[in-house]
Amino acid sequence: MGAPVLFVEGEGIAEVWEKSLVLLWERGTRIKTEYDSPKDPPARDAAMTMVVRNPFAEPRIHLGFCGGIEDLEKYRQEVVDGVHDHWIAPEAGKWTYTYHERLSAYLVTDNLAKRDPARLPFQPVNQLEYIAAKLTSRPFSRRAQAITWMPLVDPGTDDPPCLQRVWCRLFPEAGNGYSLQMHTHWRSRDAYRAAYMNMYGLTELQRKLAEEIGRRIESPVSIGAYVDFTDSYHIYGSSFGDFENRFLKLYRDREFHSPETGRGRTLRSDDPAVAAGIEYGKKLLEMEGR
Repeated sequence: MGAPVLFVEGEGIAEVWEKSLVLLWERGTRIKTEYDSPKDPPARDAAMTMVVRNPFAEPRIHLGFCGGIEDLEKYRQEVVDGVHDHWIAPEAGKWTYTYHERLSAYLVTDNLAKRDPARLPFQPVNQLEYIAAKLTSRPFSRRAQAITWMPLVDPGTDDPPCLQRVWCRLFPEAGNGYSLQMHTHWRSRDAYRAAYMNMYGLTELQRKLAEEIGRRIESPVSIGAYVDFTDSYHIYGSSFGDFENRFLKLYRDREFHSPETGRGRTLRSDDPAVAAGIEYGKKLLEMEGR
């Protein structure tokens, strides 16, 4: 029978992520995974397409994601700025990649523990620079993409990249300038524990690319739609209790957003609590570097 192919759309990332989880819970197939313990029930799984029409629409912060606001800021800097690229050390049993490293310094190798460019026939490729340069010179190009998968090494690792490809294109705006649309393609993703942070980080990267392209072409570039495709979008059986007691309880007990209080199951990104959490995340990153 296979997994269902599901579709959700909406204005912002908080709305669309929430819709995707509710639909997955209701209609996802039941299937075992490579990470289950004998006592875990089968995961809920589906192929999922999410269309976010306005990635920075408010409220942008969903309180049901697994983490604190400080974690969002740390993840944003990890994806956009590469603050954790130095954690890549497979020879020491540590990370084998970060998304930032694969997108900004993709290096073909047959041994992740020996990534010295001086010993390899190819040099690192900054694919984010390629996207910006390509769309600067050819605004309508369909070739502005970046990949993460490395067939020589990733299949043999315990935690290969979930994100596979990022595709971008400029579309002319009615008045002046362009909008930058971004598509991301994922082979597999933990819908409950990872997807919201992924969407937050990748749309922040979308914003950075739009700003850089706009600077280069000397024309306004707004942030267009964010479209997110996942082949296996799942909630692990080991997460069912937490998902029901935390996310679904929040979904049942609170409204999406209260205009009166500014709260609900979401927050605006300019809420003082969010600003405080972001500053705390920055402080934690500073402490990491000491």
